[in-house]
Amino acid sequence: MAFATSLPCPSPSSLLQLSSSSSLLLESSLSSSSSSSSSSSLLMGTPLNFSTSTLSSGKNPHSGKNFLIVSKKRSGLEEAMRIKRKRELQKTVPIKRLVPLKRGKVSGRLPVPDEIPRPPYVGSNLLPELAREHQIHDSEGIARMKAACELAARVLDYAGTLIRPSVTTDEIDKAVHQMIIDAGAYPSPLGYGGFPKSVCTSVNECMCHGIPDSRQLQDGDIINIDVTVYLNGYHGDTSKTFLCGNVNETTKSLVRVTEECLERGIALCKDGASFKEIGKTISEHAERFGYGVVDRFVGHGVGTIFHSEPIIYHHRNDKPGFMVEGQTFTIEPILTLGSIECITWPDNWTTLTADRSLAAQFEHTILITRTGAEILTKY
Repeated sequence: MAFATSLPCPSPSSLLQLSSSSSLLLESSLSSSSSSSSSSSLLMGTPLNFSTSTLSSGKNPHSGKNFLIVSKKRSGLEEAMRIKRKRELQKTVPIKRLVPLKRGKVSGRLPVPDEIPRPPYVGSNLLPELAREHQIHDSEGIARMKAACELAARVLDYAGTLIRPSVTTDEIDKAVHQMIIDAGAYPSPLGYGGFPKSVCTSVNECMCHGIPDSRQLQDGDIINIDVTVYLNGYHGDTSKTFLCGNVNETTKSLVRVTEECLERGIALCKDGASFKEIGKTISEHAERFGYGVVDRFVGHGVGTIFHSEPIIYHHRNDKPGFMVEGQTFTIEPILTLGSIECITWPDNWTTLTADRSLAAQFEHTILITRTGAEILTKY
């Protein structure tokens, strides 16, 4: 669940004012702390020997001399800006405009039996701070993580069977809530920083954190359902974007490529791998199709704590850090058909694309192993 940290959406003009050695302020929605990073341009030169006669005919005053060819490597920020400018110049494919989202009626919070253990944050409306420790588990912890994640995956699969035109997101929330408490688990979003529901339902242009309400799903909608359960002291976190009814090919492509981005990000994970390679790999694949990669919402460590370090960036970045065997975290990229800029409704949760273009998201919790990564929330 992308609750972990939200990064402010910088304007293009503010980005252009940053040199390659400037620091970018990254603001955490779970903490007042900030971190900065710098990226510097590198000059790489290798002398190449060749005859100047190959360049021009006749005599040349520099004949017999070596030439030094110097190339400049773009920083991650510069490359991101190049892609951004390129995308802005591209003509978007016209698609059928869906009715803009409007807030429906939000029903009351559903009860949880007293005997079901609650996460520590339940009972406070304050948004918990991002925990600084990385969550690395022993064999018992891994077994409990697997149980929580397996339940989350089953709940998400079940929620997907409910999707059809005329069903409300509130009905999906009630069904998910009941399945979770019947399993003796607690729905992690419920009461997290005051979130009023047991699942996030993000429809069409909603990037994430959609609050279930009375709005009926329409033919042609897409909906991301984000499920997290708290079972035996551990959180399992996963999400998927589903198609509702007859969805056009342009939208289907967005959903398909978003899932591919998640898969490619997971494929490079293993003990000792660099976290920044996740964002690089996801960005490269998304850009082949002209999609934007949202940089405000990120993946996170997960386990006994809902949201912790490491922060997983899905866009190009120069952040340090390496994966460790036994570690668990989420990867959850959000791709858009248009702008990656965002607006948030007054409920302080529901976040939409600023230009109302469609957005899709997929998420898995993974366990780092010596040779790769195990998907704990496999659908």
